[in-house]
Amino acid sequence: MTSFLGHSFSRRQFVGSVTVGLAASVAPIGSVRAQSAARYTRYNVSCEKGQEMLKSYGIAVKNLMALKPDDPRNWFRNAFIHTLDCPHGNWWFFVWHRGYLGWFEQTLRDASGNPDFAIPYWDWTETPRIPDGMFYDALNPSNPPYDPYIKDFKTFYNYLNPALTEYWKGLSASQLQQLETRMIPTLDSLWTQVKGDEQNGAMFATTRYARFLTADSPEMDASTQKAVEPFMVRSGLKPVEFAKFNSVQTPSHNSAPGSGPGTFGILEGNPHNKVHNNVGGVGHIMDPLNFGYMADNLSPVDPLFFLHHSNMDRLWDVWTRKQQKLGLPTLPVGDDLKKFENEKFEFYVNRQGKPVDQNRAGDYVNIGGFDYGYQRGFGEDIIGQPNVAIAAALSGRFSGETAAGVGAVNVPHALLQQHAAGTLGQPLVVQVTVPRPTNGAAPREFDVLINAPPGTTAVTPDSPYYVGTISFFGFMRNMTGDATFTVPLPQNVQARNGELHVQVVPHSPALAASVSEAVRPETASVLKAVAVSTW
Repeated sequence: MTSFLGHSFSRRQFVGSVTVGLAASVAPIGSVRAQSAARYTRYNVSCEKGQEMLKSYGIAVKNLMALKPDDPRNWFRNAFIHTLDCPHGNWWFFVWHRGYLGWFEQTLRDASGNPDFAIPYWDWTETPRIPDGMFYDALNPSNPPYDPYIKDFKTFYNYLNPALTEYWKGLSASQLQQLETRMIPTLDSLWTQVKGDEQNGAMFATTRYARFLTADSPEMDASTQKAVEPFMVRSGLKPVEFAKFNSVQTPSHNSAPGSGPGTFGILEGNPHNKVHNNVGGVGHIMDPLNFGYMADNLSPVDPLFFLHHSNMDRLWDVWTRKQQKLGLPTLPVGDDLKKFENEKFEFYVNRQGKPVDQNRAGDYVNIGGFDYGYQRGFGEDIIGQPNVAIAAALSGRFSGETAAGVGAVNVPHALLQQHAAGTLGQPLVVQVTVPRPTNGAAPREFDVLINAPPGTTAVTPDSPYYVGTISFFGFMRNMTGDATFTVPLPQNVQARNGELHVQVVPHSPALAASVSEAVRPETASVLKAVAVSTW
C-alpha cells in the first residue's frame, strides 16, 4: 500500500494512475477522444456526483497544504506555477491552463485518496453564485485552516521563501529567459509583485480578504451575471476560427499582458476575467489595492480557481466538438500551427513533484492525454447547429471614428436586422480598444455603452445603453500599450441616424447603483478605437 498523508490506496491503483500517458503525443493534433471512453469524469459541481467530488477535493486541498513548502506539490507552491508561467490575453490561454489543471488533477487525486477523483466544474451560466460546499473548511481561503500560512505577509514570506530560494537556484537558462520576458528576472522581483505597493497592488491577501463573495452573499454581482449569461457564452462559442475563439496571437505565451495591441476572445475577456475579478473583490471595496486571490496571478490559492478553469476547459472542448461536427479546423492552420504547438511550457510538475517531459503546447490540445471527459453542461446545444453563411455584401469589419472618447460606427441597417432576427451565422460584435492599467490602483473594469446620452458615465446593467463590462485580469508591471476586447452586441441594438455611438467608461457599481445615468467628467470615456464586425 502507498499512502499520501494517511490516505491509503493500492499500489496497483497508484502505479496505474501514474503511468497514464499523454495520448496527445500520439493522437492526431486536434482530435478528441469520445467522452464515453474517458477513465475520469469532471462532473458539474451542482449535481450529486459533483458534490461527492467536492468532498474529496476538500480532503486533497488540506493534505496538500500540510506538505512542506520544499515539496512542489504543496498547495501554495503549486499556485506559484501559475504566477510564474500562466498566459492571459493570448492564444495559449486555453491550452496552458489545460495542462496546468491536468497535471495538478493527478496530484489532487492522490492527495484525496479517491482513485476516481476529477476536478468538478462550476457552470456559472447555470449557477451564477459560489457553488454549495465551497465555503467549507479548506475550500474557502478565508477560513481558519489558512491562517498558519497567510495571516499576514511576513508569515507567508517566511514560510515559502527558503523553499523558493532553493527552487530558483535550479531553474534552467530557458526558464530564466521566460521569466525575464515576464519581468520577473529574480526571486526578489517576484516577491515585490506578490507583496505589492501603492502602485502595483498585491497578489497576496490575508485570510480575512482572501475571497470576497461569502456564504451569506454568494451571488455574483449584476455585471458578472451579464458576463456569464447564455447570450454571452453562446457568442463566445460561435467563432469558426481558432484565433477568434481564443485571444490574440503573440510572440510567446509570456508576451501578454505585454506591449502592443491585443484582442481578447469573448470567453476570456468577458466571463473568465469577470468571474475572477468578482470573486476577488474588484468592485466590492473602495480600496483598489486590496483584492482577494482570484483577482490576480496567485489565484490558485483559492480552490475555486480550479472549478472555474475546469468550466473554461469544458467550453473549449464544446467548441472543439462543434468545429469537428462542422468539418472545420480545431486549431491554427498553415504555418501558425507549428508556432502554436511548439510553444514551450516549462514549469509544470507531475504527481511526484518532478518536472514533466511533455513541455510543448501541442501536448495539451487533446483532453484524452489526461483521460477525462465532461458531464454535459451549458453550451452543448451549439454542437450540430448549421453554420449559417453570412451574405458577402453584408459581412466585414466596420471601423469607427473616435473623438473625445466617443466612437461612431456606421453599420448597414440590413445587417442589424439580421442580427436582431438571429439569422447571422456569427455574432455581430463591437470591438473596443482601451489603454491597459498603468498601475495596480488603476481601473481594471470598464462598461461598454452604446447610444447613451452625451456625458453619460455610469449605468446599471439593466440599462438599455449597457452592452457589457470588459475586464483586465490581474496586474503585471509590464502591462503597457492598448488592448482590444470583443463584446457581442445585444440583438435589440438600434443605430442612431445610421450610426452606433460607443463609449467605454470605468466600471463604477456604487455610482451606477445610485443613478441610472450619471455625468461625471472625471470618469469620462477611455475609448481609443472602435469597430463592429461579423465575428
